Amino acid sequence: MTESVPQHGAAPQRGAKAVLLARLAAPVQAWGVGSRFERRDTQPHPTKSGFVGMVAAALGRDRTDRIDDLAALRFGVRADRSGTPVHDYHIVGGGPMPLRPRDLITDHGRAEAAAAGLDAGTGPAFGAAAATALASWYGAPKLISPDERTGTLVAGNLRRDPMQTYRWYLADAAFVAALEHSSRTLLEEIAHALEHPRRLLWLGRKSCPPSGTISGGVHDGTLESVLAATSLLPGADDSRPWTWWEVPPGTPGAIRTADQPVSFDPARRVHADRWETRSRLALDPEPTIHWEDLIP
Repeated sequence: MTESVPQHGAAPQRGAKAVLLARLAAPVQAWGVGSRFERRDTQPHPTKSGFVGMVAAALGRDRTDRIDDLAALRFGVRADRSGTPVHDYHIVGGGPMPLRPRDLITDHGRAEAAAAGLDAGTGPAFGAAAATALASWYGAPKLISPDERTGTLVAGNLRRDPMQTYRWYLADAAFVAALEHSSRTLLEEIAHALEHPRRLLWLGRKSCPPSGTISGGVHDGTLESVLAATSLLPGADDSRPWTWWEVPPGTPGAIRTADQPVSFDPARRVHADRWETRSRLALDPEPTIHWEDLIP
């Protein structure tokens, strides 16, 4: 369950700034904010929560570890290639299911129907003969838990109909994500971890692994100056790409979004509000940071 807490955001920073660049490209990626199991949406660009989670995984942090230092990073993202929204239709828990010992224990109706087949023998796998007799039974027992009175495992849901899910993705998209902070040491640690991750990385969803080099190195400056000085990725849609900037509350034209990570603990996921603006970015006439120099 995800909780929301009152307005929050990156803490104000003092002193010289540095910016980490990251190339986020893959056949498909998905950056949801308000997704639920049946319908998984995606935002048109990477979210701060999703990217910070990816960074935490690269650093080898557990979900229960504190992420205050990562959440304090100022976030920005440039859509060099916005991609095409596509959706994937899934059916979960449908089709003829092989009979398992758990099915007989938790679903007494199925056990009674399978009794004749079990008497004849189980075949090369448990319940093989019985499964033939129950070929018209779809789905598997769900919500397995001990009965309150007997302690016996029972299924709380014996529905045979499959669950339908719709999952949205961005196909063939490429983004330049950026993190700004006054600690160059922290950013360089993250840059190294993105190329030598201690855990698996994905672009918003586990079915979306990144392709190619991710880290674009650490550069002096602010989000605005570094992204403007960075050349477009190959195949960019527009010479003035849409860019999203994290800004302080009250900034004119800013919108509120609930993707400021506070905790990734599975027992108590917490996200707060933060503020961002969107604008077309005019790149410097002669960019000084070139992706062909950053990517082997």
